[in-house]
Amino acid sequence: MQGLLDQVGQVSVHAWKEGVTNFRTEVGAYEEEGAIIGLNLRHCDLSVFPEAILDLTDLQYLDISGNKIHEIPSGIDRLRKLRFFYADHNEIEALPSTIVELSELESLHLDHNQLESLPSQIGLLEKLQALSLHKNQLQRLPDTLWDLKALEKLVIGSNPLQQLSDKIGQLEKLTELYIHDIQVQRLPDSIGQLIHLNTLDAAHNQLEVLPDSLGNLRQLSRFLYLSNNRLKALPDSLSQLNLITYLNLTDNQFTALPDWIGELKALRECRLYNNQLQALPNSIGNLTQLEALYLQNNRITQLPKSIVQLQQLQVLELRNNQLQRLPTQLADLQSLTHLDLRANQLTQIPAWIPALPQLQLIDLRWNKLSRIPAWVSDWEKTGKKLYY
Repeated sequence: MQGLLDQVGQVSVHAWKEGVTNFRTEVGAYEEEGAIIGLNLRHCDLSVFPEAILDLTDLQYLDISGNKIHEIPSGIDRLRKLRFFYADHNEIEALPSTIVELSELESLHLDHNQLESLPSQIGLLEKLQALSLHKNQLQRLPDTLWDLKALEKLVIGSNPLQQLSDKIGQLEKLTELYIHDIQVQRLPDSIGQLIHLNTLDAAHNQLEVLPDSLGNLRQLSRFLYLSNNRLKALPDSLSQLNLITYLNLTDNQFTALPDWIGELKALRECRLYNNQLQALPNSIGNLTQLEALYLQNNRITQLPKSIVQLQQLQVLELRNNQLQRLPTQLADLQSLTHLDLRANQLTQIPAWIPALPQLQLIDLRWNKLSRIPAWVSDWEKTGKKLYY
């Protein structure tokens, strides 16, 4: 410990409290039964990995994030008990091959570094459950990475990979996969073998079509991000994703939504802005759990009457479409709090607005309103906002 003090200055010692979150909140060493098992050196302005850390052979938790470290020493394998290693936001260009000797390692975080490659034998980390490599310079991944059978979370987004191996299907325990912004033009069919996924982020790529096998991912329940691609249609197999709660299809080339969209009955938030949609299918009314629907920057000319069935809807964004009138059924959306209708072709402020009990804000700017009804002044006096 004295060697560490000599290299990094004052390091306070805390009693260990179970839980990684606690360990990461305060800089210092964490002690349990006389042994240092946790060390947090986040944002300590370190340019070199302190070699004295390697003498802390009982260390299980190490966080050196937010420094200017270029290199992890080859002696890292002396930390044989290390389970959690955080080295995000440094300037690390390579990992020593000896890192694969950390047989107890469960979580390895190296986001925002300069890594161009990974150790060829990374697959030897048999207990690794989380691997995060967001925003590095990786152009390829070693084949042994697909041998990490215990892996549950993989983050490789924002790397210039350009392709994804068919072997990804071997990671059968994955629950979270982040492959955004890796410049791929296709997803391998084997992605459908990842049947335990609850989160998939494939946004900001160059995808024009999706594999039918995505429909096998029936445990997708948290997020499905497909924004900022070149998609014009969705495979019908996605109708089977009836547990999904968040769907993001923004910034693509959709002109219509499939009728089966109404099968995704667990959806709570759906983002469809920056497409070329001209209408919504009547089946949209089946999304009775929907709380937020974002449709701005499309070409929608009318809304289906079935929208009245969205009784949980709180936010409806319709800015910059081509609406000339609104269905009176909107007056029955009892949960609606925000309604954005900017830059459409409306000529009147709907008389049913005061009937919406939860509405706090409605924006009608940049329409063609001919007159302002008398009730608007009284409505605004209640603290609610109407922009026109």
